[in-house]
Formats: sequence, structure tokens, C-alpha cells
Amino acid sequence: MDRRVYDRMAEHDSTHWWYRARRDILADYLTREGRLPKEARILEIGCGTGHNLPMLAQFGRVDAIEIDPAARDVASQRLGKAVGDAPLPALPGVPDAHYDLIAVLDVVEHIEDDVAALQAMRARLAPGGKILITVPAHQWMWSAHDVVNHHHRRYSKTTLVKAIDAAGLRPRKLGYFNSLLFPLAAGARIMGRITGREDSDDTPPAAPLNTLFEKIFRLERHMVGRLPMPPGVSIITLAEPA
Repeated sequence: MDRRVYDRMAEHDSTHWWYRARRDILADYLTREGRLPKEARILEIGCGTGHNLPMLAQFGRVDAIEIDPAARDVASQRLGKAVGDAPLPALPGVPDAHYDLIAVLDVVEHIEDDVAALQAMRARLAPGGKILITVPAHQWMWSAHDVVNHHHRRYSKTTLVKAIDAAGLRPRKLGYFNSLLFPLAAGARIMGRITGREDSDDTPPAAPLNTLFEKIFRLERHMVGRLPMPPGVSIITLAEPA
């Protein structure tokens, strides 16, 4: 990702509606669907500034990886121990057959060979382990945001399942989320394309809107994994060895 993306993440990941509500949605999803052992061994790959690490720590002992040095320093402070720098798809030095949960939250789209990356993660799973995956949805929504974040693709359900299957995994509870605000996001992307004014800025909106969007998005914590969600900005699944 561009350096400015990490800088904005460090500045806003505790206040931006998207980060705050998504953490609650992921925590509820894992509580219902994760079936993790007590004191699970958890690895977050591509943890950025570490804003998800306290949430993941509710479920076990967390390790993390981040390849950007400045973001890694922030994440290490939040985790209370050194965050690793092993890159995908190889994950050098990461032990095989070790983790009960690997979290890759809006990460796989950054990797050119997504199948190789998923295969490497599969090799690091302990028996019964699983991979929590979130990715951006709908290639037609490609915008300046994807460019500055160095995405290689956005996914459909079909293309994500194809990559998961090719890696020797099977998806469970795969579906959309960030669906309630999807019409607004889709409209903004379409208007940006029409007017030629696509915006890559992801700073929070004005405080009243930030609060409103957070409340709307957080409502999905009661739905994701339980109900078939309509099209959304993102896709979520738990992948297990086939």
C-alpha cells in the first residue's frame, strides 16, 4: 500500500466508522462460527497498525505479521511484543501446522498469487484450524481506492471460492457484508467514474455522519453468518482444509 494509506490507518483506525464497526462484526462472527479451542493460537497476517489485535486476543494468544516497517512498529506496541515481517506467499520462518486461526482481513487481494498465499496459510494451520478471510467485492467497483491500496483484484463469490478450492481449502459461511451501506458506496463509485472525480481519501466523514455510518454498519453484527446478506462491499468466509 502507499505510505499515506498506512499513515491514515494509524491516525483513524480507532475512530473511523468502518474500522470500529467491522471489528465488532468480526468478533461476533468468530464467536458464533469460529469454534476455536480455549487459548487458541492465532496469527494475523497483514495486521497493518494492529487495530484488530485486541479483538483477536479475546479468542486466544495472538501473533502477527506486517511487512511495512512503520505500521509494524505501531502494531508491535499494541501487541506488546514484536510483530514479524514474513511476506506472503512464502511466509518464511512461520511454523507449519501451528495455528488454530489465521486471520487475513482485506489482505489476499494485495497478493498477486492468491492461491499460493492461501496454500502457504493452509500449511500453517494446526489440525482443525481455519482461515478467516475478508476481501473487497465486485470488480466493477474498482476505483482510486484500490489503486492506492495496491490491490490486484476485487472478488466475486465465485472467484473467491475458486481460489480457496485451488488452495486445497473449502469455504464455510461465505457471504457478503457491509451490505446495508452498499447502495451508498456503489452510488459513490459510479458517480466518481462518471465525473472523473474518484476519491482515494479514507479519512472519516464529519462526526455526525461517522456516528451514523458506524451504527448502520454495526447492525450487521447480528446478521453476518446467520442470514444470507444481499450484495455488499466485502465478502467474508472461514476456510478450512478440504
